[in-house]
Amino acid sequence: MKKSSKGFSLIELLIVVAIILIIAAIAIPNLLRSRIAANQASAVGSLRTLNTAEITYSSTYNSGFSATLTYLEPPAAGAQPTSTAAGLIDSVLGAGSKSGYSFAYTEPGTDTAGRIDNYTITASPINSSTGTNYYFTDQSGVIRQNSTTTAAASDSPLAG
Repeated sequence: MKKSSKGFSLIELLIVVAIILIIAAIAIPNLLRSRIAANQASAVGSLRTLNTAEITYSSTYNSGFSATLTYLEPPAAGAQPTSTAAGLIDSVLGAGSKSGYSFAYTEPGTDTAGRIDNYTITASPINSSTGTNYYFTDQSGVIRQNSTTTAAASDSPLAG
């Protein structure tokens, strides 16, 4: 009597599982690096958006730059934009955190006329799995980068 066998043997299944695990071990670090690169590109794009929003705010409301990022957020539903809700950025970025980066806005004070003539924005990764570079920008519009600590005005500008 001949025994008919259908399907795969245990050894064949173990070999397939081992091959899948090896491929996953190779692919996962590349996936994580890709996500970090995407988060860093998003942070730079967000800083460009914030610089543009600040210039637009300054020229629209003729009062200098905004006092906080929340001033650049959208107004309430149905309301018109104002100097405290200008509608120039989305509420996620206005909250100070987007795509694995935390954004800190600082205005150093007002001039004698009460205008805010300067600002600085830093972007820091929330943790090492969301990014490795720190970014800085100010009213000059130049975005600067530091790979080890919070970026400042003395760091190298981004190329390109």
